[in-house]
Amino acid sequence: MTADGSAPAGWERLSPRLGYDRVSESVIGLLSGRPELAELAVPACHGWTVRDLVDHLVDVCRQVTQGTKVLPLRNPDPDGVAGVPELLERWTELSGKLPPLGEGLRGPIMTMDALTHELDLRWAIGAPVPLDHPAYPASLDLVALGMGLRVAELGLPALRVRAGGQEWLVGPGEPEVTVGGHHHDVFRSLTGRRTLDQIGALSWSGPADRWLPAFTWWPFSPPAEPTERALRDR
Repeated sequence: MTADGSAPAGWERLSPRLGYDRVSESVIGLLSGRPELAELAVPACHGWTVRDLVDHLVDVCRQVTQGTKVLPLRNPDPDGVAGVPELLERWTELSGKLPPLGEGLRGPIMTMDALTHELDLRWAIGAPVPLDHPAYPASLDLVALGMGLRVAELGLPALRVRAGGQEWLVGPGEPEVTVGGHHHDVFRSLTGRRTLDQIGALSWSGPADRWLPAFTWWPFSPPAEPTERALRDR
């Protein structure tokens, strides 16, 4: 990874499934054999513990596998009381039954959600951020598209987003401003993990205020207080 956050050679838009599998491997590796982390709070997900975060990832995977038919699990958890080890086993089982993720938005949404929560987990437990994670490019594509719909809804001019040596046009028409930064900081800003002040501290070519409301979109909303630091502040 280069010092300015641009992507290294070969950092391409890989398949959503590759990114999703990397998230699964990473989360399982971070939590296996560490039961003491189950009740640790996850600051980026208000009210959630680590166990809640893993349960969410399993539930999303279950929903996608059930898009075609209901799949029986060896260890169903109707009362939501399974521990983290059981949930990780269930996630592995479900992941092996996922349908192809290469068409439409299902795969990118699933992968973006999983990457977002892997990063939430890493900040919560103090684990390093994987700056060359293969899920970043497709996830940035998706959140730039999603935020563009919000920009249009608010009647704002388009803005250009630059990160990882690439750029996106967010919103319709010609962009009036450009915002950029390290691809991790930009991704976290577009997924409700940075405060408005932190978003305003990205590299803007003009005043940011007009576009800040657009960072509240779909399920994402900037927190009132910081839950993590920008990479430049670490």
